[in-house]
Amino acid sequence: MKLVRALQRGRKAVPSLQSQSTRSIALLSRPLSAAVNPSSPASAVAQQHQPSPRSGLTSSSSCKASRRHGSSLATDGTLGKTPLYDLHLAHGAKMVPFGGFEMPVQYSGLSVSQSHHFTRSHASLFDVGHMVQHRFAGPGAAAFLERVTPASLGPLPIRSSTLSTLLWPGTGGIVDDTIITKLADDAFYVVTNAACRDKDLKYLGEQLAEFKKNNGAEIKHEVLDGWGLVALQGPLAEDILSAILVAPEESKLRELYFGQCRPVMVKVKGGELSQPILVSRGGYTGEDGFEISIPPQDTVAVTEALLETAGPEKLQFAGLGARDSLRLEAGMCLYGHDLDDTTTPVEGALSWVIGKDRRDPKAAHPFHGAEVILPQLTPKSKGGAGVSRRRVGLVVEGAPAREGAEIVGADGQKVGVVTSGCPSPTLGKNIAMGYVKDGSHKAGTELEVLVRGRKRKAVVTKMPFVPSKYWKGTAPA
Repeated sequence: MKLVRALQRGRKAVPSLQSQSTRSIALLSRPLSAAVNPSSPASAVAQQHQPSPRSGLTSSSSCKASRRHGSSLATDGTLGKTPLYDLHLAHGAKMVPFGGFEMPVQYSGLSVSQSHHFTRSHASLFDVGHMVQHRFAGPGAAAFLERVTPASLGPLPIRSSTLSTLLWPGTGGIVDDTIITKLADDAFYVVTNAACRDKDLKYLGEQLAEFKKNNGAEIKHEVLDGWGLVALQGPLAEDILSAILVAPEESKLRELYFGQCRPVMVKVKGGELSQPILVSRGGYTGEDGFEISIPPQDTVAVTEALLETAGPEKLQFAGLGARDSLRLEAGMCLYGHDLDDTTTPVEGALSWVIGKDRRDPKAAHPFHGAEVILPQLTPKSKGGAGVSRRRVGLVVEGAPAREGAEIVGADGQKVGVVTSGCPSPTLGKNIAMGYVKDGSHKAGTELEVLVRGRKRKAVVTKMPFVPSKYWKGTAPA
């Protein structure tokens, strides 16, 4: 379909004004937004209106704000706005700085807790347009991405996605977490975190320059600036999206499973059709749902079509507040808090992102940090390097444990630290995520957390805290 070819070639598709729902997406075309060449970081930064990229290995503070919803400012001291900014205000949003943008933390119609519950029982729409959308294409694209991540992209089916991590050479520390979608054997759609934009563009620019110098393979990297990205999450998500599809019988969302994507067109106001949008099944809440990448001129129209067609009884906007508690219940990491430059995938309980065919220590083309990460996969008890700390989930009695709270063992000695924590609206308990010494990580281990100077009982608990409901074709899993 044309959207796939558009993302591959850095072009965006635009429909004619015909209203025939059977019109082929393959007939639609128009140039995509301006490209960014990260091999020239200064040029990229100038086009993105971001501050100068940081160089070298950075601490977690590079993507971590002084307050939970804080972020770095643009060069002129202003924050960016997603295409949905005015729509958020119209729906009573309270805006806060996040990832260099003004983002909604909650809305006047629902409290954070109510919004959380509404997502789990109905559906919510999250603006994630502050995230950075990339396109890598060319003969060397797959090899490059397999160099900077531990992902196994060769066996990955076309129009499928995988969670992965950008890695530092030498240390195996996590530069950022990312989603990689394979559009073709030589074309990939990649999403990275907004708060790491400067660092990621600097990193990708340097790594691309080095890769091209050593390998000579052609790779084109573009940032899809101005494109919208919304997350439709909740048990009603499929029905809501199906209701605005131009050809629901052809799109067959029931056959689009978790981790797969598909280009579709939707009906907007006035009987017009949107340009093709990329619909990926998945999300950050643990619920069934979709992340939808939308060309710039259609972002508002598509979002309004979803809200107005579903109606407020089925679909509501949700902000960063509900998103944070939903993702923690789902056991999802927040970069700069639960993951950082000093953390390897094995320490972060993300060993599963390392492809089975990427685990050979003698591989001719290893990923960055493989010399550190691969030995960690084997515990010390079995002759490997193992790790000294592990990311775990905790259920905490009494007051909730917040980021930075110390975790202590039975002997009163510090064994770790909390990286995220909040009351769980779904469970009615206080939950947290953190790192503890190896040996204190097993489920059921009783520990204590220091909350406001008082010790609170904490039990190591398997994640996700709330069972995931991803659609995999049979039953929620």
